[in-house]
Amino acid sequence: MPEPTDRAPTDREPAGPGPIAGSSGPVLGLDLGQARIGVALSDPDRRIAVPLGTVATGAPQDLKAIAALAREHRVTHVVVGLPLTLAGERGASAHHAEAFAEALRGFVGLPVTLQDERLTTVEASRALAEAGVRGRDRRRTVDRSAAAILLQAFLDRTRGGN
Repeated sequence: MPEPTDRAPTDREPAGPGPIAGSSGPVLGLDLGQARIGVALSDPDRRIAVPLGTVATGAPQDLKAIAALAREHRVTHVVVGLPLTLAGERGASAHHAEAFAEALRGFVGLPVTLQDERLTTVEASRALAEAGVRGRDRRRTVDRSAAAILLQAFLDRTRGGN
């Protein structure tokens, strides 16, 4: 495990060398929120991410629900959003995401990677507003849209030479 620092890899600083070994099969993307977890799924070729839904927060039910989704969709990798500060530092939310990723890794038995998710919720909310989605409908949709944005960033970063 790398030395702990106050910074994490960004989209411009891959968390490892190029593509992830054995990069085939769907990837599940998770955007952790206080009330719910946004969920997105990639295609088996790992080219595009689409919003899937949400899972209510609260251990261990959230871990069980995510494990069930991973089995149902034959997921081979899970990506958890890492909410860094705008300066790239870890705050309480980032530490929570790291602990959640570690618990999930042990629970589902799959590789779990943290992905910088700065401003994904803002980007998702803006895109939904531009699409004409308003109020309550936007609040219900923003978590899974943010999950798709962070998963797409991961897919783009790890695609390598494909």
